[in-house]
Amino acid sequence: MSNHRLPVLDIGVNAITLQQATDQIIGWAREKASRYVCVANVHMVMEAHDDIAFRQVVNQADLVVPDGMPLVWMLRLQGARRQPRVYGPDLMQRLCKAAAHEKITIGLYGSTPGTLTTLRQRLLHRWPGLQIGYVYSPPFRPLTSSEEATIRSDIQASGVRLLFVALGCPRQEQWMAKQRGHISAVMVGVGAAFDFLAGLKPQAPLWMQQTGLEWLFRLSTEPQRLARRYLYHNPRFVALALRQLWYDRGEQRFL
Repeated sequence: MSNHRLPVLDIGVNAITLQQATDQIIGWAREKASRYVCVANVHMVMEAHDDIAFRQVVNQADLVVPDGMPLVWMLRLQGARRQPRVYGPDLMQRLCKAAAHEKITIGLYGSTPGTLTTLRQRLLHRWPGLQIGYVYSPPFRPLTSSEEATIRSDIQASGVRLLFVALGCPRQEQWMAKQRGHISAVMVGVGAAFDFLAGLKPQAPLWMQQTGLEWLFRLSTEPQRLARRYLYHNPRFVALALRQLWYDRGEQRFL
């Protein structure tokens, strides 16, 4: 499978496997490269569709992997016939395993202090050799210039080369884009993966994940928070995706 980008509505998504994504990110981390990775789902695609500035943030990412099954299906229908899902929590676990093996220091940025404490304990229990050099839960508000500068300085001083970011979409992607060139680390926006891997939120059964029904499971567990996201975005995504496939039938567009 080649690592090119195919269009899903307004964003380009890499046709890439979980292992290829892991290898690429670890390679960048070894080089102390300043990069950012978007883990894309329907929510992200629709946020990008509705907001030109956010669309640019996603399309300027160094890697955009297909986390949502609808994105996987779109890539398959455009020629990437064996495209697998690159699920955010799985990617984070693969990267932690590789980082522990290669002694690459990781960091955890986002979520809540309680979640970070539990997540750190779980990660170290699973991979005792994992080096976690930075853990921080920022305030849930816009940061001041002084706070931004302090955070950048602290991350740089920590020696982190792989930084997992969990601020929610689109906030985490916007934050990572702003830090590229200032933080010598690969930043990976993993959203709810912190909660899942900390064991604080249940994950959908595998059959629901594979059939694209994970959204229904998550909606049933957090209806107030997720109702608008799924009930507003999902039908529009289906309509727009069908329109794209209709107009692009017989063609294959690379980004």
